[in-house]
Amino acid sequence: MVSSDMTSEQHTPQRPSKWRAWIGGVAFTFFIAFLGYLLAKVPGFDHIGQLACAIIIAVAYRQFFGYPEIIRSGIAFTSKRLLRAAIILYGLKLNIDTVLSDGLGLLARDVGVIIFAIFMTIWLAKVFKADKNISLLLGVGTGVCGAAAIAAVAPIIKAKDEDTAIGVGIIALMGTVFAIGYTILRPILPLDSIEYGMWAGISLHEVAHVALAGAPAGEDGLAIALLAKLGRVFLLVPLCFILIFIMKRKHKDTDETGNKIEFPWFLVGFIILSILGSYVFGHSIPVSDNVMEGVFTLTTWLLTAAMVGLGLNVSLRDLKDRAMRPLAAMTVTSILLSVIAYFII
Repeated sequence: MVSSDMTSEQHTPQRPSKWRAWIGGVAFTFFIAFLGYLLAKVPGFDHIGQLACAIIIAVAYRQFFGYPEIIRSGIAFTSKRLLRAAIILYGLKLNIDTVLSDGLGLLARDVGVIIFAIFMTIWLAKVFKADKNISLLLGVGTGVCGAAAIAAVAPIIKAKDEDTAIGVGIIALMGTVFAIGYTILRPILPLDSIEYGMWAGISLHEVAHVALAGAPAGEDGLAIALLAKLGRVFLLVPLCFILIFIMKRKHKDTDETGNKIEFPWFLVGFIILSILGSYVFGHSIPVSDNVMEGVFTLTTWLLTAAMVGLGLNVSLRDLKDRAMRPLAAMTVTSILLSVIAYFII
């Protein structure tokens, strides 16, 4: 009896310590996310955005200081669970009705853009002998919707956290460079506001990049740019299911190795919230703009914290060896995509 009591007493204090460590890990990622938010307010960094700034800080912190092993569980929770929650909430940003009623012509172009971006990046990756997983993630991010697409596809292709963080960092950086380049070219291109908006919407990487580049074209140009981009976001779901099918066909014997391809249930949540946001909220169920804006802000913070968790797993020693060639493949693809998109608008 005595030994039993002593055993229970010995184990009792361990439980709260584990919870405190877990909470500490989650809080740590949100703290760095907040630092990223502050850095994004600094002139120059404001063009990069909160997400990329947070990843930069996370990667730098990991290299110089590391982090206590005890908070790893909280960081892992943020980089995986909260990431999926952010993608689900991201579905509210997709207005299905708008895409289907006003953007079918753009949707056809969007399909071509996604196919070209993925296959061109993969082919260039073979030519450059680049890392396959990082290159595929960059191809998806370039063709669809940047970080959100990379985050959605990563668990399907079994990408490492480090690969996901590298892909998100590269896509954020290059997308910003291209968006600024678009705004510089805007005055000298023989395109009206609608044509310019279409060009930006079907070729730039992130929704934020499209908004940045589309703003100089005025309200109409920005509206058509975002509509074209929404079509690419809309195609994220069928793309994910295609990749699931391909991965299962490619690894028929995974049951024996224990690496079975799991169904990404978060995509179901993404679809449900897309439907609710398109046909229920604001229609049969009134929802104020302030509430929706609050949800979008929460989505941004969850995604930022999740990317911090991924960034804390990045090793700069490996980055130089594994990221430069995929970056080269993605850069060439992005340039070709911009040129092709210019001629098909």
